[in-house]
Amino acid sequence: MKKTMKQKKSKTMTKATFAIMLVLALALGAAACGNGAEAELPPTNTPPDARQSSAQSQSPPPSTSQSAAQSPEAPTPPATVELVVFGAASLTNTLEEIGELYKAVAPHVTLVFNFDSSGTLKTQIEEGADCDVFLSAALRQMNELGDLDLVLQSTRLELLENRVALVVPSGNPKGIKSFDDLVEALLGGDVLLGMGNSDVPVGQYTQRIFEFFDLDEEALARSGVLTYGSNVREVTTQVSEASVDCGVVYATDAFSAQLEIVGYATADMCGRVIYPAALINTTANEAEAKAFLDYLSTREAMAVFESVGFSPA
Repeated sequence: MKKTMKQKKSKTMTKATFAIMLVLALALGAAACGNGAEAELPPTNTPPDARQSSAQSQSPPPSTSQSAAQSPEAPTPPATVELVVFGAASLTNTLEEIGELYKAVAPHVTLVFNFDSSGTLKTQIEEGADCDVFLSAALRQMNELGDLDLVLQSTRLELLENRVALVVPSGNPKGIKSFDDLVEALLGGDVLLGMGNSDVPVGQYTQRIFEFFDLDEEALARSGVLTYGSNVREVTTQVSEASVDCGVVYATDAFSAQLEIVGYATADMCGRVIYPAALINTTANEAEAKAFLDYLSTREAMAVFESVGFSPA
């Protein structure tokens, strides 16, 4: 009986000892876990800025593509281009004004103008003069260049229409009031008419008017009633200075020179006055030349043409 009691006591002590050891083991495990968690965190006395700097230093650097996206490269400006534009003398004022407007449209393009009679300009092109764009005061000169394969036909267009006008100097000393009056005065030898040379479009239109009225130009020239100008601006100047009694010019030149117009030639008298334009096939700047040619048909450019009496063809 005593032996049994001792055995029971022994078992009880063993259980108690095991329980104590188990509690100690759990406590030690919990302490170890607590110490590990604290080791992973920055010390509590580390300033916030230092912790933020540490986090940023651990962040990967941005990729090259991200940097490029954030700092795009500026586009390369277009190369400077010089365009040589041959224009009929009657286009001088309007094209110079349009050239100023075009600076805002294409600041990299420099326009260099050459103004003269369409016949003179045609000859210069035939002889190899540098020219990117040609604007003629008549179809004939453009057609002749086309026959020589000097025009880019795909770019050719009929740009403007003008009118042929009979003008007189201030005061109209001879009292010319119409083409009928002009014919009578020429036949009577009582007037001096200024007109363009035969190679100048305005001169060719005047010759058609003579044909319409059955006038012999050679006979008139021998009688001393005709004087000639190498382009329409020369004829306009003759009338403005009253060195002639009247002249045949374009309506646009009469408007610019503030001359009195006493008559307009009809299409039956001299045909339509069409101004064609095109690129010359020797141009080294076809894209820029075509862009300028296209601009001439825009509302902005056409408003300049219309302000002096041109109309779209």
